[in-house]
Amino acid sequence: MASWPACGPGKATLPLARRGFRITAIELGGALAAEAQHRLADFTGVSVITSSFEDRTPPTDALFDLVYAATAWKWVAPDVKYTRAAALLARSCHLAVWDAGHAFPTGFDPFFTEIQQVYDEIGEGDGSSWPPPLPEDQPDPTATEFEASGHFAVVATRRYVWARHYSADEYIALPDTFSGHIAMEPAKREHLYREIRRRLAVRQDGRLTRHWSAVLTIGRRL
Repeated sequence: MASWPACGPGKATLPLARRGFRITAIELGGALAAEAQHRLADFTGVSVITSSFEDRTPPTDALFDLVYAATAWKWVAPDVKYTRAAALLARSCHLAVWDAGHAFPTGFDPFFTEIQQVYDEIGEGDGSSWPPPLPEDQPDPTATEFEASGHFAVVATRRYVWARHYSADEYIALPDTFSGHIAMEPAKREHLYREIRRRLAVRQDGRLTRHWSAVLTIGRRL
């Protein structure tokens, strides 16, 4: 039996539902919860609750074997997320969290070095050294959080790196969902997107390769 904070539209819940798990999925957004309910309607062991993870009252008659969050754990209130997860779990059961971000393995696409210069020119660079550390050299802050919470001992950490290819339109649709780009001054954002299109237009296939890294952290309830 699993609890799933911030399930979104249910895309990542579906594979677990197909494996026969009983799942209580929690989603704050009403529209996303409705989409998840529609997507998971065929699975009688899955329920979708419209609520925040923080405000959801834990059941008094049952504990979960697993609490799992995909790319959403960082948005749960830091002062309560581990105590709430621990309260939902039977002793020695598990909390599993994964997050995904941009990765820069050896031989990453030079497009990103070029476009980083544009970010710096328009004052939107973050001041970090370039290039970023290799994926295998990146720390796992979630594991540190698990241990510091006093509720969980880390039992496994796994990193997965993969690549996706994007056209200019496909790639621009991605940062266009990021809060920093949404909040960017329109003139800066338009200039950035023009530069993305210009640089990809001179490539034979008009595409870039972006690497992603996902780190799965699993903790055992103490």
